[in-house]
Amino acid sequence: MYAIVRAGGRQEKVSVGDTITINSIKGGAGDSVDLKPILLVDGSTVTSDVDALAKASVTAEVVGDAKGPKIVITRYKNKTGYRRRQGHRQPLTQLKITDIKA
Repeated sequence: MYAIVRAGGRQEKVSVGDTITINSIKGGAGDSVDLKPILLVDGSTVTSDVDALAKASVTAEVVGDAKGPKIVITRYKNKTGYRRRQGHRQPLTQLKITDIKA
């Protein structure tokens, strides 16, 4: 059984035991998080009905925080000596999927 869930501004395909990385959410390591399923697949049965999905739930446990790759932002204007350099690392959260209930 697997599910497509909306998490951190994206859609992720998850099954029990998977570890996913999403945009940062509140909560520390060991906290439980409920994710909203968009689609459930159990063998040949595909559930996409809104009423059936309202009863379904995907539970995940926060493993910890992480950081994304370093992104370097440079600004340059020709012939004026204007140069600026800035960096960014996106804060992320790692989740481990513990349960999928249909």
